[in-house]
Amino acid sequence: MGLVAGVDSSTQSCKVVIRDGSTGRPVRSGRADHPDGTETDPAHWWAALQKALDEAGGLDGVDAISIAGQQHGMVCLDEDGAVVRPALLWNDTRSAQAAADLVAELGADHWADAVGLVPVASFTVTKLRWLAEHEPGNAARTAAVCLPHDWLTWKLSGSTDLADLATDRSDASGTGYFDGRSDTYRRDLLVRALGHDALLPEVAAPAAARPGPGGVLIGPGAGDNAAASLGLDAGGDVVVSLGTSGTVFARSEHRAADPTGVVAGFSDATGAFLPLVCTLNAARVLDAAARMLGVGLGELSDLALAAPPGAEGLTFVPYLEGERTPDLPDATGALHGLTLANSTRENLARAAVEGMLSGLAVGLEALAAQGVHAEGVRLIGGAARSEAVRRIAPAVFGVPVLAPAPGERVADGAARQAAWVLSGADAPPQWADPAGAAESYEAPPTPGLRERHAEASAKYLPR
Repeated sequence: MGLVAGVDSSTQSCKVVIRDGSTGRPVRSGRADHPDGTETDPAHWWAALQKALDEAGGLDGVDAISIAGQQHGMVCLDEDGAVVRPALLWNDTRSAQAAADLVAELGADHWADAVGLVPVASFTVTKLRWLAEHEPGNAARTAAVCLPHDWLTWKLSGSTDLADLATDRSDASGTGYFDGRSDTYRRDLLVRALGHDALLPEVAAPAAARPGPGGVLIGPGAGDNAAASLGLDAGGDVVVSLGTSGTVFARSEHRAADPTGVVAGFSDATGAFLPLVCTLNAARVLDAAARMLGVGLGELSDLALAAPPGAEGLTFVPYLEGERTPDLPDATGALHGLTLANSTRENLARAAVEGMLSGLAVGLEALAAQGVHAEGVRLIGGAARSEAVRRIAPAVFGVPVLAPAPGERVADGAARQAAWVLSGADAPPQWADPAGAAESYEAPPTPGLRERHAEASAKYLPR
């Protein structure tokens, strides 16, 4: 098997990894930035992909490529395939009222049963409703709707025919108008949002191939979390990703249907499902604590490990800019249980780490309510590089924690899918982790910690 390329077209940047298709051995890589903002011309994604590929040495010797990307964005195309307006990204919240209206019209139970999701501003369906209400001319011009990774894959194929648009189950499952149980679009929900029907990308099988430039095969791609799961080869472990926001997800044979909206019933990149919980506050909680204490992140970690488990009763509620899980957009962060005895720099550092992790532990509990029980946790993301986070996590989560070495998990997952496409096998290839060996952490649960966090957080819940 020859070389394969994986692409991570994220909110911030485009990253390309090129690997040996048989072993996963890294060969070369490239990166290019995306512009800031919550809406953008998709042409910037294409330019960044070309720059990242050039930095990675191009597609010379590459036999297959797959593109993973940020989920939920709205890319509207007219009948000639031209972009109607700048794409709205997942983190654009102008459609919050549209989301509330869609839930009120059909009920949360109906949405959860139909598509596994309860609409929030992130999802494509709410952005289409916003478009119909605020830009009716652009809505009327919209002949096709696709997602960021769909559009990039289409551009890479060289086609200009809208009928050649394709996606995969994982990304389609985040739109709000795709039923992962039957693998079909709910066009009634699309019409409810946009006001009329539109062409939607064909949903390709997990290892389907299409022709690309110079004979390179193009895989179906994936949403970013599904690609990260594929890149980690996480098996039955729950993955906790600590980036700017936090996610908790796991592979499952059953699609979640949570009417509370806490668990999103996404699909994965292998033909199964990926129930997922997302919080707004993760790595930036540590950034805020470090600023408060006037230290760097390394010293914050040292301070946290110098404090006793439980921070002597000091509890940090990490809702620094509102929260998504639970749905508290107007909440703020707080310290509870502050006394003369526990008011130390070490305890504050520890409470920040424990508070951030306790917020993610809520996601573990929500997955358990959907039948996904964590026997172990894979800890990834920028904040997982903190020694304090890795050592404290098992005491908060109550299960062993495995911390893989830092790596480009989303791009690696896309590359592994490309190798799967190239092999024609029934399952993706087994690769050794290209980032190196993972470290294992265990610690006894900290008594009363989760209960204190739940009690402090409950003060923000509607009464």
